[in-house]
Amino acid sequence: MASLFAATLPSTLSRYTDGLVDRKAPGQPSLLKDEHRAALARIVEDGPKPAIHGVVRWRIVDLCQWLFEEFRISLSETTVSRELRAMGYRKLSARPRHHAQRDGAIDEFKKISPHAWKKSRGKRASMRAT
Repeated sequence: MASLFAATLPSTLSRYTDGLVDRKAPGQPSLLKDEHRAALARIVEDGPKPAIHGVVRWRIVDLCQWLFEEFRISLSETTVSRELRAMGYRKLSARPRHHAQRDGAIDEFKKISPHAWKKSRGKRASMRAT
């Protein structure tokens, strides 16, 4: 019995460990295919149309919903974010701007004033006496 165990154990162990020693476990394959990634890249590049999509800028949750409506693929926000980063996109947010702000209003608001810090004229007589 011991000789049978000694003969089968190494071969069984090598079957399970050979594939995992040098690399990471493969995990579940991605639900997004190349055509899905191309469509996602196209819609991110084009930007949302407020009348159609109901948003003025894409958020991850909006892209998740768009993927579900278009392809019936349900993905988490983390997965979509990871896919976008793998495609070379980064989450950027522009500084918000009021819709009624007229051009040049900020420049008019800024005042041109003299510098608050000026070089001192020298030590006063009262300070020299100490």
